[in-house]
Amino acid sequence: MVLAIGDEEGAVETVPRMQTTAGRLARLGFADGARAERLLDELGPEAVGDVALLDSLVGAADPDLALTSLNRLAERDPSVLGALRSDPGLRDRLLGVFGVSAALGDHVVRHPEHRRLLEGEAAARRPSQEELRTDLLLAVGAEPDEPGPRARDASTETLSALRVAYRGRLLHLAARDVIGEASLAEVTAELSALAGAALEAGLAVARSEHPEAAGVRLAVIGMGKCGARELNYISDVDVIFVAEPGEDAGEGADETQAVRLATRLAQGMMRACSATTPEGALWEVDAALRPEGKAGPLVRTLASHQAYYRRWAKTWEFQALLKARPVAGDPGLGGRYVAAMNEMVWQAATREKFVEDVQAMRRRVEAHVRVEEAERQIKLGPGGLRDIEFAVQLLQLVHGRLDPMLRRRATLPALAALSRGGYVGRDDAKALAEAYSFLRQVEHLIQLHRLRRTHVVPEGEGDLRRLGRGLGMTSDPVGEFTTRWRRHAMEARRLHEKLFYRPLLQAVARLPESEDRLSTAAAQARLEALGYTDPAGALRHISALTSGVSRRAAIQRTLLPVMLGWFADAPDPDAGLLGFRQVSDKLGATAWYLRLLRDETAVAARLARLLGTSRYATGLLMHAPEAVAMLGSDTELEPRRPEALLSEARTVVGRHPHQAETAVAAVRALRRKELFRTAVADLDGIIDIERVGQTLSHLNDVTIQAALDAAIAKVEMERRTPLGTRFAVIAMGRLGGLECSYGSDADVMFVHEPLPEVPEKEATDAAHAVANELRRLLALPAPDPPLTVDPDLRPEGRQGPLVRTLASYAAYYGRWSSPWEAQALLRARFCAGDAGLGVALLHLADPLRYPPEGVSDAAVLQIRKLKARMEAERLPRGADPTLHTKLGRGGLSDVEWVAQLIQLRHAGRLPSLRTTRTLQALRAAVAEKLLDPADEAVLAEAWCFASRIRDAIVLVKGRAADSIPADVRERALIARALGYPPEGSEDFMNDYLRVTRRARTVVERVFYGD
Repeated sequence: MVLAIGDEEGAVETVPRMQTTAGRLARLGFADGARAERLLDELGPEAVGDVALLDSLVGAADPDLALTSLNRLAERDPSVLGALRSDPGLRDRLLGVFGVSAALGDHVVRHPEHRRLLEGEAAARRPSQEELRTDLLLAVGAEPDEPGPRARDASTETLSALRVAYRGRLLHLAARDVIGEASLAEVTAELSALAGAALEAGLAVARSEHPEAAGVRLAVIGMGKCGARELNYISDVDVIFVAEPGEDAGEGADETQAVRLATRLAQGMMRACSATTPEGALWEVDAALRPEGKAGPLVRTLASHQAYYRRWAKTWEFQALLKARPVAGDPGLGGRYVAAMNEMVWQAATREKFVEDVQAMRRRVEAHVRVEEAERQIKLGPGGLRDIEFAVQLLQLVHGRLDPMLRRRATLPALAALSRGGYVGRDDAKALAEAYSFLRQVEHLIQLHRLRRTHVVPEGEGDLRRLGRGLGMTSDPVGEFTTRWRRHAMEARRLHEKLFYRPLLQAVARLPESEDRLSTAAAQARLEALGYTDPAGALRHISALTSGVSRRAAIQRTLLPVMLGWFADAPDPDAGLLGFRQVSDKLGATAWYLRLLRDETAVAARLARLLGTSRYATGLLMHAPEAVAMLGSDTELEPRRPEALLSEARTVVGRHPHQAETAVAAVRALRRKELFRTAVADLDGIIDIERVGQTLSHLNDVTIQAALDAAIAKVEMERRTPLGTRFAVIAMGRLGGLECSYGSDADVMFVHEPLPEVPEKEATDAAHAVANELRRLLALPAPDPPLTVDPDLRPEGRQGPLVRTLASYAAYYGRWSSPWEAQALLRARFCAGDAGLGVALLHLADPLRYPPEGVSDAAVLQIRKLKARMEAERLPRGADPTLHTKLGRGGLSDVEWVAQLIQLRHAGRLPSLRTTRTLQALRAAVAEKLLDPADEAVLAEAWCFASRIRDAIVLVKGRAADSIPADVRERALIARALGYPPEGSEDFMNDYLRVTRRARTVVERVFYGD
């Protein structure tokens, strides 16, 4: 048996059904070729051989969805297949709709007679507004020609009939839309007309409920997109109600009674449209744009409206009135209302702080977008429809007072008028119009799928594929759609930021174009004189800060001129200005941020110095911008107590008991904030290098403990049993010595001790699982600086077990340990987990690291040889030994090995030497008369200087390095971060070489001598 299939070019192939049909269908565009084959078979042999039918299915946005709806319809109405063969227009329209809208497919299956709306020449004709009105009024049993027509009643049957008729018209429009028989402007205008017709029908239903209101005049004013004739497929319909006594009521008629009766009509109309029936609801009728919003009366007289807007209305309310248009009810009263409002709308720009109010309104709208949806929100998110609409409306309101040509309700006609009038450049207007049209088409396709009110681009590949194909993209619908969407959004955002503040800036500047160019050149010269290496780039940042959609305009007016000078005083002015722009992008719409910078000059000055000094701190701030708030005082920058940090970290972990990754991500966010606090305190000299090391080490302890809690919880959950063993983490290396730098790994050892009733194998497996999970959680990609857990200092190094029991440690150290391991244990310190177990391991290690009789002469010789070999072999190739802060001459390693050798020799009999910290060990050696005070001072100075340089390298460059850079500019930036003046780079180098040279002399005598 064979199946005839049209290929991508429309040709027909004959292929063996059992061999290739499903695959061929998949290649043609069906997501599930086998299912498509089955559904085609169910349609019958004539459908199977109908190449035109298959071509129309393949041309649909979602062929699988189209075929599914067609099968369901054919079950209800088998005649549809013959109709499709005889009417190509019906076939394209019906399958086109089925391919984008599952909801309209459901509707046609429920009401198969509605497919006839897509047949013949009438299917391509655009209905008039009166035709739509008549159709929907007849659906509810009202006579269209009667003044104030009344429906049959407000029964469920009547309301369902309204919805069926409405969706039939929606089907007719969507069919013309998806195959390109209607333009975007025609689609939105017809949707607006259809909404007006539905409101008219709803009002007729309300009149049938309230015959006592027959003489009252009620006008329904469309607002928003309905008023502007740019409605989308599924949207709330914004309205305002205005009422008057009937014409036959005579002069002095009771307005209060008229408003009361009109309110009943308005409420009845809203229910008629919004109520849920077996056929669903139409949409919500939203009257919240009325005077006083939801707190105000639903209906007012025209005089009451005028009084409110003259005295009480806010700026945004005049902006909303730009779109006002009579859409239902009494057209004469509606016309009078709009005429009266227009007089006030076009004078609104003269109000005090009008432009600032409009800008603030846009910021408030943007601030309420859900963070997780912001990048996919095509309406309210950055580069979305609201960006374009607000920019256009602000320009209209500012310039339309004097230029009546700008007084258009709809966005695209208004944008075209702005372009023609020279208020927007032609290229900018073209780009905005293209972005707006694209986003509106995407919005329509998203909403058509389920007939739901949404403006969020879906994430699923199938949904994105349907969107891309619905927009005519066939080769790579997902990739092409995503690329075009992002490009349009970025361009819309850029132009929004460019235009949204322009009326204000032009009004303030009042400069002709030639003078503006001169001032730009002068500004570049001024910036260059201040020390900016890229004055043109600096000007771009300044422009972005002054014309952005956040509160950057206010910052520019009050702070930016001063901050430019502060940036110039920092080591890297260009980086400072760039960082300030980035932080402002993050926090510009946050009220406290602007208030803090405006009211607390010290904060702004500290921020400028910080951003112009440290890429590391700037990077932290990018991902924790709220940390700006801690710059207000030195007290805020004091390191927090480890106990308080641990309590907060454990609380964070406790909020996610079954989500270890989420819990640790939150802990790392806390660590990120504390790293920023430490970096600022370090750069400002609030804490010295010893406290920096302690603070960073305690922070790492807290992070490891919190991650360990999460790891244990996850392992117990996965194993469905308690852990069965005690577990502890022992800090080693710089972490154990409380001497961590910003770029330090966490050197650790793991120990566990099975509970009495638990087999050792089971306990060991659990302990290994915890150790591995701890390392995995802390290694997950994240925006914070990494904390690498390194267990290589354990017995046997990488070749040894990751976790051992106490007994295993005791056996190893008792038999196999070497002098370097005893030396490494000098830094061993309990870090996290079971404190009792950790202390037990340290007690076990004490005889090894603090030998009662001191290390033997042979061991000392071995240690000295190891140190000499390390100096010769571990220094990176090409590294200058005089500039390597860790392994170079007089560097960290030199000083630390001196202290550790003294400890190995004497700590067994002198408890004061039993410390994991280098400087404390040197001080104790002086107190015990084992080291000359002058030598201790030289060694301590070298150790502190090298440690500060290592930290400064990370702070300035944003990444760790052990050598002082050879690049002159980088070296100068590090010198500035260390407190040297702008011309002090050479002094910095001379100081370091002098200090380390003196330290090396001491090392040669104390470490290598007798």
